[in-house]
Amino acid sequence: MKPFLLLASRAEDAAAEEEYLAYLRFGGLLPQQLKRIRMEQGPLPELHLTDYSGVIVGGSPFTSSDPQEHKSPVQQRVEKELAQLLDRIVAADFPFLGACYGVGTLGLHQGAVIDRTYGEGLGGVTIKLTAEGLQDPLLEGMSERFVAFTGHKEGCTVLPAHAVLLAGSAACPVQMFRIKRNLYATQFHPELDAEGLVTRIGTYRHAGYFPSDAAEQLMADARKITATEPMKILSNFVRRYSDSL
Repeated sequence: MKPFLLLASRAEDAAAEEEYLAYLRFGGLLPQQLKRIRMEQGPLPELHLTDYSGVIVGGSPFTSSDPQEHKSPVQQRVEKELAQLLDRIVAADFPFLGACYGVGTLGLHQGAVIDRTYGEGLGGVTIKLTAEGLQDPLLEGMSERFVAFTGHKEGCTVLPAHAVLLAGSAACPVQMFRIKRNLYATQFHPELDAEGLVTRIGTYRHAGYFPSDAAEQLMADARKITATEPMKILSNFVRRYSDSL
């Protein structure tokens, strides 16, 4: 099969490696079936979409809705490169799954209002599928309500009219949406289990997601939560879009 492409932007090695291994594990992929590019490390090389089965954008410490003058040169470069790539991905309706940062990147690209109104702390959240979500093939086999891990400073306040809302939660009304037939974004993390969240809490304890002195309690709370449903999105994505060479 053609590999999938993971576009990552976590500068912290521990979190970056945990994320990559989670996509391998829950996507049922071998290392040669998931090519990773760490965008924060350097310019995006020339990419041919026909070389891949689909594109995944992982979570990021970047906040898309921040004013440009508050963004580092690295963030500005990454966002410019992603926007240019999304021009091609959207035009081709090429299989795309953006996790957390995907809401900011795909959402802004498509005209959504992204701001800090619906930020959520690190922890487990009950997600509810919409009627459209219950019928979407990427959510096949999932419960109408399920627990997923979140942790984000921004969210989608207004979806563009052509987007399809697939899931929401009490504190964040846009938890998942679809553009066209094959372009998806989730606000929650479909790749994240409790131990993965513990790693990220340790990594980002000084990043402003939560008071740094709350890290140990957040880790303890995370270990009490079981999140298994969201990973079905990854296995469904791989199964649906795997393409032979």
